[in-house]
Amino acid sequence: MKYTYKTKGTCSREINFELEDGIVKNVSFTGGCNGNLKGISRLAQGQSAENIIKTLEGTKCGFKSTSCPDQLAQALKEALKNA
Repeated sequence: MKYTYKTKGTCSREINFELEDGIVKNVSFTGGCNGNLKGISRLAQGQSAENIIKTLEGTKCGFKSTSCPDQLAQALKEALKNA
């Protein structure tokens, strides 16, 4: 299933991804640090949503209380909850 998540508190504005049987596919970010977010997207590809959440949740960006990786974790938590 395809999901779109509007980020909060980050330079990126949106995260798009697919979730099939708990496995993350086709992650893409709109806005933010292009190279870093492409790297995060590739690392997330084919991984379980639960593993990504455990790994990325709580990651901060500088003085901010969140980050793009943390927002991906939040997006996946929401998708799993609504699945």
